[in-house]
Amino acid sequence: MLLSEFISAMERIAPRELAFEYDNPGLIVGTRRRDITRVLVALDCTVPVVYEAKAKGCQLVLTHHPLLFRAVKHITPDDPVTAPVFELISNGIAMFAAHTNLDCAEGGVNTALCRALGIENESPVPPENLCRVGELKEAVGFSQFARTVERALQTKVRAAGEDKPVKRIMVCGGSGGSEYPLAAASGAEVLVTGECKHNEAIEAVQMGVNVIVAGHYETEAIVLPPLIRRLRELTDGVEYLLSDAGTPLRSI
Repeated sequence: MLLSEFISAMERIAPRELAFEYDNPGLIVGTRRRDITRVLVALDCTVPVVYEAKAKGCQLVLTHHPLLFRAVKHITPDDPVTAPVFELISNGIAMFAAHTNLDCAEGGVNTALCRALGIENESPVPPENLCRVGELKEAVGFSQFARTVERALQTKVRAAGEDKPVKRIMVCGGSGGSEYPLAAASGAEVLVTGECKHNEAIEAVQMGVNVIVAGHYETEAIVLPPLIRRLRELTDGVEYLLSDAGTPLRSI
């Protein structure tokens, strides 16, 4: 399959027009004219991920997080920002990213997060439509729901707020702690996100919104398996492999 055909499939899944203005989604390295037969899917395109793609015979790396958010003047293997780009080019591997467009898309990051946590009747939260809000089948204690998040995402969470019954939940995968005013405005009793600053947690609880912080990687990587399943439905003759790479953080 031509890489251009893969891009068309990704446009159906996560249309580029959904991306925020600051973002850098799409084809970052490579040419649309290239034939591809194997794709490595990961959250980030790091140097080890490029080496993994090479070892597994992949012609393309598909990630959630883009490379080159800001302009660069040199691409060298010694700069941590440009090293993955250098290795991609050196090894003849293309790279494509779907970032905030995949966050916002129906079936994207926050949809996958809702489904994993048992949140039903979810809908985008205006005005940006980045976050999603919905309800649990029945109200449960906040601590019980926090444990549900831990099990579903295979992570350890940190939580802020009193142990009250909760039912209406807003999710924002990744770094979404600043979205607590939207959670309050949408009537959510809990905000589930990957990262939250100290002051954001204090202010959220003051506004009546409990917070569960479950890890940036964990709240976004949940989309990768369903993304692979969707791509398999839309494309022929291409094998999709989930990267072995995990979160860069570990407990000691």
